Amino acid sequence: MRRVDRNSVPVPKSFSGPESAAARERSKAKAYIQAAKETVEQGGKRPKAYGFSIYKDEACRLALEALFHGKCAYCETYYASQGPVDIEHYRPKGGVEDDPDHWGYWWLAADWKNLLPSCIDCNRRRYQVLPTPDTASLIDLRALGRPIWQTGKENAFPVKEGTRAFGLGDDPDTEVLTEKPYLLNPCDSDADPAQHLEFLVDSPVPFGLILPRRLDDAHPDAPTLSTTGANINPAEIPSHLSARGAVSIQVYGLNRLGLVQARTRVLRQLEALRIMIAEADTLARKLEKSRSTAARDAVPVLDGLIDRLVEEIRRMGEADQPFSAMVDQWTKRWLHHLTAPTPA
Repeated sequence: MRRVDRNSVPVPKSFSGPESAAARERSKAKAYIQAAKETVEQGGKRPKAYGFSIYKDEACRLALEALFHGKCAYCETYYASQGPVDIEHYRPKGGVEDDPDHWGYWWLAADWKNLLPSCIDCNRRRYQVLPTPDTASLIDLRALGRPIWQTGKENAFPVKEGTRAFGLGDDPDTEVLTEKPYLLNPCDSDADPAQHLEFLVDSPVPFGLILPRRLDDAHPDAPTLSTTGANINPAEIPSHLSARGAVSIQVYGLNRLGLVQARTRVLRQLEALRIMIAEADTLARKLEKSRSTAARDAVPVLDGLIDRLVEEIRRMGEADQPFSAMVDQWTKRWLHHLTAPTPA
């Protein structure tokens, strides 16, 4: 997951302005919810959720595709390569898991800022193979051999106790601002995913795990998080880890087997490029000192090759590439090692 500026694409017309289709749907939904609440208060059966539809607008889908470069907002895979995109409501529209009294964030169902593109594995509750605290490599992860946890956001939206917005007041949009959600939103300007998530890029063997970021003041020997599955209890998260990172990893299923395998392949490619750059540079520096004119003439060719390899690494970290957040972190770590002073 990487930070995305929602203002980088225009708001679709169907979602813009008080006379838009989205505004009309919100007005109808409000009347429906008010009537439904009255029915329940009078002892009647709770009606089914309102049938929202404007979020399925083709212009909305295309705008989200442009905003996220055809990638899932949560896991950064190209969703077109594995299945149809889900237009996902960050705050669920029709109900909230583990909170039966909540009617869902109906007033945000047609809100452009609440919509994200998601692959079906991040959005829908499905059984997945996930790593355990003892998993040390991709081979260990494959050896698990069966789906053991349910992950996927669906209607999950955990918040810190006492901060849930119910939309009961005159200004439900302002009420939302008091919430303290655990799930990360890549378009949230106040919570850059990079502050809460980190990838296992320092492993001797490339292994594409994502971890909750360790807080700056954490002791290096502090225990790691062992809770898995979608129904993570934030109270179980060690205080030295980002709670938002830990909950997001578990609910979105960001360490499911297919993702770890795909990220591992990218890490292996990066490591191969790094080795090629190092070996080409070593050879070029040796040839510079050669007495042979032909050998010295080869140096610019090798330097050009190094530039092309570095450019490939840079390209892999661009926003339109899969797992670009991981590539960014790997690149920063690699550059840090290159520029770190040599111990005396």
